[in-house]
Amino acid sequence: MTPSAKPSGVVPATDAAPRRATRSRAGSRRRPSAQEHIGPAERAAIGKTARGRLPLESHADFVTTGGSDPLELLESQALTRVPELVPIRYGRMLASPFSFYRGGALVMAADLARTPNSRLQVQLCGDAHISNFGSYASPERRIVFDINDFDKTHPGPFEWDVKRLAASLTVTGRDNGFSAKKRRMILLATAAAYRTSMVKFAGQGNLPVWYAQLDIERGAVADW
Repeated sequence: MTPSAKPSGVVPATDAAPRRATRSRAGSRRRPSAQEHIGPAERAAIGKTARGRLPLESHADFVTTGGSDPLELLESQALTRVPELVPIRYGRMLASPFSFYRGGALVMAADLARTPNSRLQVQLCGDAHISNFGSYASPERRIVFDINDFDKTHPGPFEWDVKRLAASLTVTGRDNGFSAKKRRMILLATAAAYRTSMVKFAGQGNLPVWYAQLDIERGAVADW
């Protein structure tokens, strides 16, 4: 998950569903009751439970047997795409390992779906690699930095976006000739920034999280 998701906290999918309006016996529609939001202490308790169920070290496990064939997955996507553009897509993916990674979101999603997860559901970007982040002009004529591609957004465990981003940094680093030491430093810095940002956001309400921004000139997160 990224700050773009804008929640004040993460709750299990079973607890996050809004209450629907109901009809009385006379058939009139009642006003839906206000949605309840759990507090910081309850969110922390849910997080500790998830940590106990899925320790940090378990995220290092990667199942390599019984998976789907990557080429078959890509071909399954091609069935719903413009036929004339499919060869162009494949040609672009052949340019480099990172180009293949960019076009292979389904391949990684299939792998992640076979791993244990935290069960902390969010609205994922779905393709949170490094090239899907960037700066652009907001309606308020401010230059903002954020995720800029949501065509694969989907509900899922928050850590899938984090892993997609982290893996993209490794693949990009290799493509650019970065040493293993430098790639490790980049990954650790990224994970630390994500962790500290989530700790900060967890103690805030919806509006402060919504208005959190990255100051492009200073390169730092600021609050309105």
